[in-house]
Amino acid sequence: MFEAIGTAGTGLSTYRTWIDTIANNIANVNDTSPTSGPAFQAQFVQAEALPSDAEGVGGGVHVTGLPESSAQGILTYAPEDPQADAQGYVRRPDIDMSQQMGNLIMAQRAFQANATVVDRAKDVYQSAIAIGKGI
Repeated sequence: MFEAIGTAGTGLSTYRTWIDTIANNIANVNDTSPTSGPAFQAQFVQAEALPSDAEGVGGGVHVTGLPESSAQGILTYAPEDPQADAQGYVRRPDIDMSQQMGNLIMAQRAFQANATVVDRAKDVYQSAIAIGKGI
């Protein structure tokens, strides 16, 4: 019965990492860099399921990696940017805001679902303790 909190806890941790990663990508979407250097590289969360225990109860999930997007970015004409080269170009990160916002919604909802599992399991445990005490 306590496995529910442990399994949901791994989900909370993984989805918190995903939310933090998306927030970092969004915060850096307007960064520029000189064409001679790399653009900001967005990160993406890779996760995998943990093995089930002997009774077949799922072990949860964990982050396996944070791969980054290409350092090439997108060349943008911005002669007013202080980092622009002689032709007026800078590198911007290759970040799709609509994809980031869609991922943020999914990560937030998944985080909420796992938090709800923890809350419901807590209620069940409290009820079991109350029954055990004869309340």
